[in-house]
Amino acid sequence: MIVNGRLAAVKGKQLVISLDEALDVDQVDKLTGEQQPSVELEIEDNRMITPEQRKKAWALVNDIANWQGDLPKVVEETFKYFAMITYSEINTHFSLSDCSMTTARLYIELLLTFCFKWDVPFATKTWDAVSSDYATQMQCLKHRECVICRKRAQFAHVETVGMGSNRRRIDHSQHHFMALCPVHHAEQHNLGINSFIAKYHIKPLRLTYDELVKLKIMQHGTAYFFKEQAEQQR
Repeated sequence: MIVNGRLAAVKGKQLVISLDEALDVDQVDKLTGEQQPSVELEIEDNRMITPEQRKKAWALVNDIANWQGDLPKVVEETFKYFAMITYSEINTHFSLSDCSMTTARLYIELLLTFCFKWDVPFATKTWDAVSSDYATQMQCLKHRECVICRKRAQFAHVETVGMGSNRRRIDHSQHHFMALCPVHHAEQHNLGINSFIAKYHIKPLRLTYDELVKLKIMQHGTAYFFKEQAEQQR
């Protein structure tokens, strides 16, 4: 059952919703077995795609088209279809001229995921445009590719981890990460973290417990232990 309306007010964890039409209470009782219903609130993104997002999307489309030997328009429309069947947030055909920022972000993430999965070569200008994006950095961590040169990488901590520390007993959710090859990892230590980040315009990521487990930075049991402690302290 879907009902539409406007968010009228927010009072802490309580929301006031102004519905477009009166709610059929009998229908709600029937659907929920007269139990308290659970609901999901979706906030519509009315922000329009930015010129920067449009530039990134087209750069990625062109790189894929060059790699596949297809026309850019064919690649663009193919990935729009993939986006609509992949993301629940995108339920209709869209245009890169006037779609929302959320739609553009998800479309770019889909293009990036494809490029990393199939090792699509990026043009230099494309990589310069997308290398500092969250989605790109996450893909670099996932595929163990250096965020600077795309060579085989290792996980690099931004915050210093003490010598002799047992890394299996560290709460890595408190650290920021980036994927760096041995050469750039060494440069990070030689330059110092702040100078290194400023030089390459990197935005290291702070990862959730689930992401840390998926990336095999933390074992599931260790992550669960620290996650449970954090929830108890809230």
